[in-house]
Amino acid sequence: MKSFFRLEEYKILGYRILLAYLFYFIARVVFYIYNYEIVDVTSLTTFLKIAYHGLAFDTTAILYINGLFILLSILPFFINTDRRYQNGLFWLYFISNLSLYSLNFVDLIYYKYNFSRLTMAAWDIIKHEESKGAMAFRFLISYWDVFLLYFLVCVLWIFLYKRVKIKNNLGVEKKISYVAKSILGVLVVATLCIGGIRGDFKKSTRPINLVDANRHVEKIQQADLVLNSTFSFLRTLGVKTFKKTDFNISDEVIEANFKPIKLYSSNDPSKPNIVLIITESLGREYCGAFNKNANIKDYVSYTPFLDSLANHSMIYTNAYANGYKSIHGMSSIISGIPSFKDAFTSSPYAKQKIESLVSCLKDKGYDSSFFHGAPNGSMGFLGYGNILGFDHYYGMTEYGNDADFDGSWGIWDEPFMQFMNTTISKKEQPFFSTIFTVSSHEPYVVPEKYKGTFPKGNIKMHECVGYTDFAFKKFFEAAKKEPWYDNTIFVITADHCNLVNYMEDFYHNVMNRLAVPILIYKPNSDLVGVSDEIAQHIDIYPTILDMIGYDKPFRSWGRSLLTKENDIAPYLINYNSGNYYFMKDGYICVFDGNKVIGFYDENDKKLTNNLISKRNKKMDDLEKGCKGFIQDYFNTIIDKKLAKN
Repeated sequence: MKSFFRLEEYKILGYRILLAYLFYFIARVVFYIYNYEIVDVTSLTTFLKIAYHGLAFDTTAILYINGLFILLSILPFFINTDRRYQNGLFWLYFISNLSLYSLNFVDLIYYKYNFSRLTMAAWDIIKHEESKGAMAFRFLISYWDVFLLYFLVCVLWIFLYKRVKIKNNLGVEKKISYVAKSILGVLVVATLCIGGIRGDFKKSTRPINLVDANRHVEKIQQADLVLNSTFSFLRTLGVKTFKKTDFNISDEVIEANFKPIKLYSSNDPSKPNIVLIITESLGREYCGAFNKNANIKDYVSYTPFLDSLANHSMIYTNAYANGYKSIHGMSSIISGIPSFKDAFTSSPYAKQKIESLVSCLKDKGYDSSFFHGAPNGSMGFLGYGNILGFDHYYGMTEYGNDADFDGSWGIWDEPFMQFMNTTISKKEQPFFSTIFTVSSHEPYVVPEKYKGTFPKGNIKMHECVGYTDFAFKKFFEAAKKEPWYDNTIFVITADHCNLVNYMEDFYHNVMNRLAVPILIYKPNSDLVGVSDEIAQHIDIYPTILDMIGYDKPFRSWGRSLLTKENDIAPYLINYNSGNYYFMKDGYICVFDGNKVIGFYDENDKKLTNNLISKRNKKMDDLEKGCKGFIQDYFNTIIDKKLAKN
């Protein structure tokens, strides 16, 4: 007797969907193994609790991907059990599942650098690259273990799928009953799927989002283990994060906290040259001069030249990036515009008049140039540089010698910095020149002639950091011989961080994921010292204008690091793992975009002791300040008011 309820088909459909749950659990286990130091889960009980809460996010991802597969499995086509029809479902199931499931394995590599599950924002990194195929091949070689693991998991998934086959049941006699009961099944399954995608069946509940992962963890860094990369990617498809924001924060609060229009008068107007060096991935951890008081056991520095230069410079040992990608660094350092969930430069609002170091210095007669040794247009620097109005862009094309190509990203730092020195030495003064280096980066190699020259260290980054530090040394040795050198302000920082060595001691802490050095060097001057006040990338722009005595009002959310005259208090704002972090007045405020989820002591960089139950006036003011920045940031950008006029 044939079953017109199609119970066998529903059972096998359930089995196939349960297989997806099993493999998302496997992906979570593997993600933990590769990133256990970062997510900071120390017990099996905690992991299992996180995995349980992760089921909601797995459900959403699985149902999104398999919606069509489920529908085609249960619609009454009368041929559903036919072998050829089932083969079609097989291909639909695995093409859709394995392609998006692979994102979880990409995060085994990428999460150590991004500290966030993959989203559509990851496209910002590769969309401007010409050699995407070569990059993919290099990653395949460098991270063969991840690719092999993914392949083996896929083979196991396919094997288990094929173990349970549906019997051919084409002889449907009562077609009306078959169709009626099938439609009932479709309605039931569709209802369950809608509830699964939303997170539950409550009318008041919006579909679960990335921030909801924070509700289920004891420590903020564990939220990424609750999530899966497929969910985070799908949830950000087509999402517009740049939208008008109103937290009902007054203009007075914004003015008191940030004073967006600046005017300094501490220094007389002058026209020194400006050389800004943005170093690829040079986390503060690698630089000894910035870690003298960090109390890190058995600490080793890999930047002997920068350490020596720091003795004659003003350095900031409590400085942070305002973004976690290279293009974030360019916009925050040069134009004082941080990036949060998505890069400002990838938003529809980047193509507007922007007041920046470029526009302000050009207003004073500076020649402006941007140097990047990668293929022209890489990272989106050329496009954004044109928006800012740089007079000259010097890339791999202008360098003109592919023999010095590193095989991955661009021209090796040492020869390209020499090219920069030669080029700016031909310019009329004053000039403003920025270089974005490329060598201290994956795949962590140095030129063949320097193999064995620099310490290997404990992580792959150490040797190439040593090489880039050497490139700095050679650049300064050459620049000292030029007539422009003594009348120049040098600023050195990093775009973001990279691999962490001192995990247990300091730099794996949530707040230190974006810890970078900031160094200001002015030859033959008394600008020497160490500051442990909060500093950030967006402070570099107003600091330079303060130093040269810029005598006009200008727009900036940052502050001068060198004067307290009529200026705002030190603060930090950045974004990571779905949350905004606002540090000021001894506290850290964590804001998920809708509500504050934590207050922590400024020294509690691990964010272990949430003080939200002990709120005080400082915390209340901190919340207002955080919301005020976000409100002013989005509204200013969307209203196209990034220039004061």
